[in-house]
This record gives sequence, C-alpha cells and structure tokens, in this order.
Amino acid sequence: MTNQLIKLVEEKYLRKDIPEIKSGMLVKVWQKIKEEKREFVQSFEGIVISVKRKKGTRVMFTVRGKAGGQIIEKTYPLHSPLIEKIEILGIAKTRRAKLYFIRKLHPREIKKKLKISSISF
Repeated sequence: MTNQLIKLVEEKYLRKDIPEIKSGMLVKVWQKIKEEKREFVQSFEGIVISVKRKKGTRVMFTVRGKAGGQIIEKTYPLHSPLIEKIEILGIAKTRRAKLYFIRKLHPREIKKKLKISSISF
C-alpha cells in the first residue's frame, strides 16, 4: 500500500527530458546556480563513474571531470530541477557498473582502458 502511494507521488517529479545515463558515458551537465541575487547556468564535463538507485526520483550519478585545473567529482540527483540539461558526448566500452578504479589512473591511461575516442582531462 505505501509503495503504491510513494510511486504515485514520485511520478509527478520524474523528468521525461533527461536521457538514460550509464557509467562510462562522457557527459556535459548544465546546472543552475544561484548566488545571492543573480542566477546563472554552469557546465561540467566528465565521465560518469557511477549511477546509484536506478529507479524513481532518488537516482544519483557521479561525474568525474576537470574544473579549475583540478580533477574533481560531482554527484547529481538525476531528476533535480536544478539540472538544466544533460548532453551525451561519447560512450565508452566498459565491463563494470562502477568505475571507481579510474581514480588511480592517469587521464591518458583512462582513455586506453575505457576505449574512449576523445577525453577532455
């Protein structure tokens, strides 16, 4: 009974305009950011290293990329209203669901390991 009620409430908040995200994809995420009185859109580009909770509104995905000269990871809720759009730039051939092992690799080794044609690290 409660699961059915949760599904009914969650259906209102599911976004239909977002593509299916898988680990190993090279994506560009456009996020709305509010600072005091102004609001702007910022992009972040990188490799999706994990997708957690594959159903419902609580789906989270982690993107590893370069920002400000340093390699960082950002975790986004997939159905968040703060995400403007998600662009898929490329797809890597992977054999795992979680790509945490790339944290230890150099960017050129990642390119070889995941068989990505272009990478922007």
